[in-house]
Amino acid sequence: MEDSLRSSGNLSRKVVSVAAGEAHTLALTGDGYVYSWGRGMFGRLGTGTESDELSPVRVKCETCNESEEKRLKFVGIAAGAYHSMALADDGSVWCWGYNTCVLHPRKNAVVPHLMEQFLSPSTFDSVTNESETKRKVPLKVCSVKAGGMMSLAIDNLGMLWMWGNCPQQSGSCESGFSLVSSFTPIPVWDFHGHTVVKVACGNEHVVALVSVGETHKGEDLVCYTWGKNDHGQLGLGDKENRIHPEIVETFNQDSPWAVYEVACGAFHTALLTRKKRPNDKLESTCWTFGLGENGQLGHGTTQSALKPERVNELPQDAYLISVDCGLFHTSVVSSAGDLWSWGMVKGLGLCPDATFTGTDAGDAMSPLRIRGLQEPRFHDPIQIVCGAAHTVLVASDGYKLWSWGMGRSGVLGTGKTIDFVAPTVVLWPPLTDDFKDRELNKDTEEDNLENKGSEEAAGTEKRFSLAMEEMKLLQSKLSIMEKYAGILHSSIFGKPFTEEDIPNSLRNSDTYIAKEWEDMLESADRSKLIRLELFYRNMLAGVKDKQMKRRIQEIIKEFIPSSTTEN
Repeated sequence: MEDSLRSSGNLSRKVVSVAAGEAHTLALTGDGYVYSWGRGMFGRLGTGTESDELSPVRVKCETCNESEEKRLKFVGIAAGAYHSMALADDGSVWCWGYNTCVLHPRKNAVVPHLMEQFLSPSTFDSVTNESETKRKVPLKVCSVKAGGMMSLAIDNLGMLWMWGNCPQQSGSCESGFSLVSSFTPIPVWDFHGHTVVKVACGNEHVVALVSVGETHKGEDLVCYTWGKNDHGQLGLGDKENRIHPEIVETFNQDSPWAVYEVACGAFHTALLTRKKRPNDKLESTCWTFGLGENGQLGHGTTQSALKPERVNELPQDAYLISVDCGLFHTSVVSSAGDLWSWGMVKGLGLCPDATFTGTDAGDAMSPLRIRGLQEPRFHDPIQIVCGAAHTVLVASDGYKLWSWGMGRSGVLGTGKTIDFVAPTVVLWPPLTDDFKDRELNKDTEEDNLENKGSEEAAGTEKRFSLAMEEMKLLQSKLSIMEKYAGILHSSIFGKPFTEEDIPNSLRNSDTYIAKEWEDMLESADRSKLIRLELFYRNMLAGVKDKQMKRRIQEIIKEFIPSSTTEN
């Protein structure tokens, strides 16, 4: 089914980008629609209400109800802690969620609102008043980004804009630092004469990749940081705050490393680099700096880093294509589909309900390989994103999504609110009426072109409906089985369940389980045998205790009738 979807070029089912907020997730499809799920407080899902959604639903937009030829199509998305953004193909920016971040000082937005500030002549003139050539170029936003309570946008002139809680110099403090709430996009004039190519932001700091010259050519990007720096998250070698951008010397113009991806956690930063003069092998390196007390830097310790340091325990031959940071964890994925996470609670982030015991408990100081329950690798990966306590991966060329971490408010998109310590499949394509209606409308149009009758269209609708219901039921059963297997395996072996724990002879056959159990006991070391002995001893004690209680109840029942007769 997956291959047929790819071959048919079904853009409505292909996810081209994802974004994760504090407890919500966004997905952008190839046909220009935005879907959301998770916590709905403040209207961050854009569905018209503040209700939680346990599986993907389409974001409501007042212009999306027009004909297919005229409707607004989105080409970019971003998620802050409590707000969301989308970029349309005409360069317009739409925001929804918490009021501070959507340019409305008093009211949260439960549906996307157009940011008219980017369309006003005054905004345009303020940027182009120094260049006659640029005056002739209409202002158009090309990319959007968000983090914490901050929103960012890059326009077609390479100018960076900021709004929300932005690092600024207040009038009362000449050299100090403060976060100032702005409901109007503010241009960052420090990069005038250069092109901002990529940007990321945490709770109170910003990282930007900027061209050395006026335009971006090849690998001529320089890394700038500014904002709050109390944990060294700016990578400048100290803990002094910065109002204006400063170059991270590790990645300056003369650096042998070319930065191609940036990400920010609450108080730490991660970057992906490659050699500017590559060898025969295409290799990459992950660098992190800032707060490290939960292992989110992946350096093998809980120490913070004031300057960029390599994450050395990642394989040197892996080419990393995507990196993202949660509040206190970091995740990367390679082009081959290998996935690693590190930081709080074994790289899960803020997930206090996750149960680990023994030596496997605690935070992950170094990268942990994350594997799926069915396959160790995630084929054709596209992107990985991290929320406060959840992680989402897009793979299979955009036709499949996985998520794991804390499942409260439905942020994992599995239709449930339970936690998952290993990647589980998101309910995609969404099982919502609007998606089904679009698919059925496409089927109807094709039927009309082929002169098929209405009876066949009705049959198609019925089959589609039955298939969706069956898929939903199977997904629900799979989620329950995965949760049960994970809990049972963690209780017995003291670590999360992975595919490697299944013997090879059992994966594709019906081999008698008792034989595999004997082999496992034979190969287990002393510590594993002790853990198993304790588990079964406790379980046996519980059974004996229950037997004793049942026997006492039986004696009482036998005694009561006999004593009544005697009386």
